[in-house]
Amino acid sequence: MTEKKKKEDVNSNQQPVSTMVSYGFGKFNFELVTGAFAALVFKYYEDNLGLSAGLAAIGIILYSIWNAINDPLIGHLTIKPTKLSAKYGRRFPWIFLGSIFWGFSFVLIFAVPNGIANNEFYTLLWMILTTCLYDTFGSLWEVNYQSVFPDKFRDKDERDKAAGIATAIGVFGIALGEIIPTLVIRGYEPKYSIDFVTNALIFMSLSILMSFIIIPGVRENDDMKKRYIKFIAEEEKEEQPSFWQQLVEALSERNFLAFILLYFLYQACTMSMTASVHYVGDHILGAIPQDTTIIFAGMLLGALGSVPLWTAISKKLGDHQKAIKIAAIWMIFATFPMTFLTTETQFLIALTIWGVGFGGFWMLITPVMADIIDEIVVKKGKRKDGIYLGFRAFFGRLSYAVQALTFWIVHDLTDYDPNNITELAKLGIHIHMALIPTIFLIVGLAIFHILNTLNKEKMEVIHKKLAELDL
Repeated sequence: MTEKKKKEDVNSNQQPVSTMVSYGFGKFNFELVTGAFAALVFKYYEDNLGLSAGLAAIGIILYSIWNAINDPLIGHLTIKPTKLSAKYGRRFPWIFLGSIFWGFSFVLIFAVPNGIANNEFYTLLWMILTTCLYDTFGSLWEVNYQSVFPDKFRDKDERDKAAGIATAIGVFGIALGEIIPTLVIRGYEPKYSIDFVTNALIFMSLSILMSFIIIPGVRENDDMKKRYIKFIAEEEKEEQPSFWQQLVEALSERNFLAFILLYFLYQACTMSMTASVHYVGDHILGAIPQDTTIIFAGMLLGALGSVPLWTAISKKLGDHQKAIKIAAIWMIFATFPMTFLTTETQFLIALTIWGVGFGGFWMLITPVMADIIDEIVVKKGKRKDGIYLGFRAFFGRLSYAVQALTFWIVHDLTDYDPNNITELAKLGIHIHMALIPTIFLIVGLAIFHILNTLNKEKMEVIHKKLAELDL
């Protein structure tokens, strides 16, 4: 087959823009709810319900451990065929059902019964159980949602376009996840507990709506179903490795390990910053909750406006790996100065600039991971993307534990008391808002630069082999 003919075949199989838009609303849904979770849960249980920073951290750490184990386990289990696989595909049923129940479970985190809220042990237990339930349903749909991307969008240009569209849509999810609570929640005193339930119900409604909007984007076409049936037929002939054997095998892939470590530290950075913004608003700026909306608007404008820029950079370089390193460098230089900022205008400008780098990094995560999965598929001769995406989520979710530990240590060392904020406590907020996230990014970028070996030329060879193998 000639190169021209191969290119025509690839173009004929490309997904329409409407499918990419539908897929992008999955990113909107995930960022909407997880953004609110990251920003509110620790502060809600610490300030509103009165848990100590240590107990709140223990709750988040235990949630993170379950979160980390749960994701690759679900990737391992849901790759197996069900009665619905032949008709609906491997992933679609899990995506739809998981996303529906995810919204309901989010409400439970904040709907703490009065009898429980008056007891620290029961409050902690409620926190652990409800956050773990929330994560189980979240992993059920999100791991499978992510694994659709490399299988459905198979050409580099198509991936860049789909990722750009998803990022543009997903940015609004991030923004709304931060902005809606500031419009609904009047404060963090116990008398405002009902506001958190109202806020959660709004998020649940939006999440369920997104579950229907994403159907065209995540529904598996006939080619995807045929590839899966072929994969299952081959798998049945072989003895399957255990979950832990697959984890060791995945981490032995150099480029996968490089990306996982960068992704983990990037997530630790963004989790810490996201959770810090409300502390900054309350105790550094002395603002009411609604005033932080303006700060988040700056981040939204920066990220949204950056999509054409990073799409052009990625297309010009022809190398997702190089492009994501540039985005990481941008974020490093934009994050560190926030250690010293004290006014709303300063934070607005800083987060707008930071949003540009964040938008690029976030847009490139999926194409970079897709390239790495393609390399592994060519090596192994089979497509097990759900497992690798589960392992990615494993390390990404550990960032919640890092954020909780960071806040616990910093708040303990700086004597943080929401009712009596000292200059030392303000310094602590600056540290977990900017200084520590900067360090996370520097370490992650250094590791990725040293370990990652993929480039434009290698990816061209990999894509040719994928076409030959029909994987």
